[in-house]
Amino acid sequence: MSKENNSTESSPGNTNEYRERRIANMQALEKAGYAPFGTAFSRSDNIKGIREKYEEGLKVRAAGRIMTSRDMGKTIFADLRDGTGRIQLFVNKKQLGDDVFAAYKLLDLGDHIGVEGEMFITRTGEMSIRVDEWTLLSKALLQPPEKYHGLQDTEDRYRQRYFDLISNEESRDRFNKRIAIMREIRSYLESKGYVEVETPMLQPQPGGAAARPFMTHYNALNCTMYMRIAPELYLKRLLVGGFDKVFEMNRNFRNEGLDRTHNPEFTVLELYEAYGDRISMKNILEGMIAHVCDSVLGTKIVTYEGNEIDFTPPYKEVSYYDLLRGRMGDNWFDLSVDEARAAAEKAGVECDPEWDHLLITREIYDKLIERTLIQPTFVIRIPRQFIPLAKTCVDDPELADVFEFVVGGKELCPAYTEQNDPIAQRDAFANQAGDEIEKIDEDFITALECGMPPAGGMGLGIDRFVMMLTGADAIRDVILFPQLKPRNQ
Repeated sequence: MSKENNSTESSPGNTNEYRERRIANMQALEKAGYAPFGTAFSRSDNIKGIREKYEEGLKVRAAGRIMTSRDMGKTIFADLRDGTGRIQLFVNKKQLGDDVFAAYKLLDLGDHIGVEGEMFITRTGEMSIRVDEWTLLSKALLQPPEKYHGLQDTEDRYRQRYFDLISNEESRDRFNKRIAIMREIRSYLESKGYVEVETPMLQPQPGGAAARPFMTHYNALNCTMYMRIAPELYLKRLLVGGFDKVFEMNRNFRNEGLDRTHNPEFTVLELYEAYGDRISMKNILEGMIAHVCDSVLGTKIVTYEGNEIDFTPPYKEVSYYDLLRGRMGDNWFDLSVDEARAAAEKAGVECDPEWDHLLITREIYDKLIERTLIQPTFVIRIPRQFIPLAKTCVDDPELADVFEFVVGGKELCPAYTEQNDPIAQRDAFANQAGDEIEKIDEDFITALECGMPPAGGMGLGIDRFVMMLTGADAIRDVILFPQLKPRNQ
């Protein structure tokens, strides 16, 4: 077999040279009767399953990609890997015959092959397949990244995720955990009586959050459409229609910035429970996170950005106002706007001259306070102006009955006692829209006027949640194909 797992052959300057050599090997294999891009191959099981069913002398059929090869002359040891694991191949000249063995030596790292043979344990204790027959399934014309270092350029890892997954076990493990996390979220919610639904990605009017949408033109209807920024208003329509517990875990789109925790296309879990409230959302979140941690990680303690975070419920609950008083002084809310601005700037927070006390306070929370909340924390009783879709607190109409769930210094999840009063909701929308009253979703108001039951609702950012549970540094590390600027721009 071609030995291409050294650093010289992996360098960009040699790409064409080694591709040409692979093509020459492919042509030689084809001449020897091995089609370079074969047909389906019947396996005994995937490699993980084959390993689990090990018996000395058991005849098996396995398929996968050749990742390493050690040529000992008349014997070749190779690692075969599929999406579930790896197993060693023992390829012997005497076992295969001269011609078949010579053809095997034309294979390259990265090629997909199918093998048939008996299982055994080598003298060094390695579970292996003694190959009796092999067939070429797919020829790799490009050299995979070097096994132990993978793609060194971070941007290349994102642009060429297929190479990253081939060579980087940590990356594969992280995405397998993401898949498992989403599966267990679904499992938990379904066990609690929630049903999964789908709502439109293309909407005639963006709603459910304040964000800049992506726009497109719908030719058939000759109208402007928007990629959704949130599914909230459609999920609430389902509560009106008689669904009691609904959730959707799918993509949202926001035509905004890119950074360590933001991608314009991202995954969110939103769920709504008829006859529920903020407290019911708190209970479901605590139970769901504990279930996911136990099922996927086997522990409720994770390390994120150097901090040990304990997801064992119950989680701490603290009011927004108490956090501000604790940071800025007991008299913070008695200060004038000018006094508050001066105190904020002294604390290192820049303030727009046009901001009122409410916005100055929010900037202090965002810049100075939220980042200090490392352990899971419910921040409750937030000014109603920031949450137009929530009901106000019974004892204080200036505060919204909500929580922001903050972990590791970042908000993961807001949840509300949902507003179901159509008159109050119209007023809140009008205040938010200002002069642009056309932004008010009249059909949603009509739905509320049909009668929406009291409800609790919640939205969890899946990408950030996965980052936290897997210790990822950036959101692009947990999205298979993140958005990137084209290389030619």
